[in-house]
Amino acid sequence: MTTTIDRPAAVQPDLNPTRHISLRQSFANSFTMAYRGLLKFKHNPEQLFDVVFQPVIFTLMFSYIFGGAISGDVSSYLPLIIPGILAQTVITTSVVTGTQLREDMDKGVFDRFKSLPIARISPLAGALTADVVRYFIATVITFATGFAMGYRPEGGALGLVAAGALVIFCAWAISWIFALMGVLMNKASSVQGISMLILFPLTFLSNAFVPVDTMPGWLQAFVKVNPVSHLVTAVRDLANNGTVGMDLVWSLVGAAAVVVIVAPLTVKAYMRKA
Repeated sequence: MTTTIDRPAAVQPDLNPTRHISLRQSFANSFTMAYRGLLKFKHNPEQLFDVVFQPVIFTLMFSYIFGGAISGDVSSYLPLIIPGILAQTVITTSVVTGTQLREDMDKGVFDRFKSLPIARISPLAGALTADVVRYFIATVITFATGFAMGYRPEGGALGLVAAGALVIFCAWAISWIFALMGVLMNKASSVQGISMLILFPLTFLSNAFVPVDTMPGWLQAFVKVNPVSHLVTAVRDLANNGTVGMDLVWSLVGAAAVVVIVAPLTVKAYMRKA
């Protein structure tokens, strides 16, 4: 007499990309993936070196090199340079999102995520949400370095918090662009190289480091429409004066537009390529 033993059925990957996932489940999946990203920081703390040391180095270097020439002394230059360094540092840091995404895809990590019964956007949204911690660290260290050098903004605590939140939100929105580049390009080095090629002109050809009226007329025309200039001006208004202007509105509208347009494109490209 032969005894038949029932064996549990093997777990099959989820192959139905059209299944319905509720909004609540999408948020839950995304935060789970964000927690995974935070664990990566724990096991690889060197990923935080740029957001820890870059704000300090750039603030000291720019302040002591250009402070006397532009504003007469370092103390007078700090209200101009600290918001500029903050915007430059946090936006530049968002490039890492695309390079790390490309590395994860090369290792097959996102191929495994694709087979899980989770929202399609959650692996991408989770990775980008985890990077918000990096932006927060860079923001705190930039302001702390400025305070140590004598920066005393008149916007108060509320103005500083609002300025930091604005920069972090805009950097998170921009990171979707680099995530799209990470999905479409074949090498992490290509993502980093092209991203920096785009960001360097945008950050340096802005009002982040020098007053606009010191530039040639043709360059002023570009600087005034540069989105980085709008962000830097909005941060200065909030941190230095505690005021709200149209630059804040343009920064928020631009960041929201980037997310609405680029996030679906990134998910679609990821699903096609993963």
